[in-house]
Amino acid sequence: MFQTAFQADAFQNNAFQVFIPLGGDDGGSWTKEELQRVKRLHQKIAERQRKLEQATKDANASRKQAFKDQIDPVAKVKQSKVQSKQEVEADIPSVNTQELQRSISYLENQLNNILGAVAYRQEAARIQAELRMLEAKRLEELDDEESILILLH
Repeated sequence: MFQTAFQADAFQNNAFQVFIPLGGDDGGSWTKEELQRVKRLHQKIAERQRKLEQATKDANASRKQAFKDQIDPVAKVKQSKVQSKQEVEADIPSVNTQELQRSISYLENQLNNILGAVAYRQEAARIQAELRMLEAKRLEELDDEESILILLH
């Protein structure tokens, strides 16, 4: 009864995350280059999100350790100035989370631009098909009018 509601992929991580089916089932509006580019963008976004999660995890761990060190200063062993400088430099996270977030949003904007271009192309193809149908109907009506005029004379 509840099997479909409790699937592992039933909920999305991001409220704006939408599954876009890639392939030839949409009338062939995707070019090969666009498919490759979208695939690369998805890979880059996933990689940067993993790096962002790791950087956030490391930052939280170092913050937690700093609190522990401030609470229990007796456990710290006195060190020389050179060693303490090296530790401070090692504790600074190497990856800036804001830069990763900017990078992810830039890649998502690129992906949205590609999806928008494909949607515009699909809409243009639909409008052109509709125009061809209307033109065919107009020519059919024109032929009907001509045949009526020929019969009347």
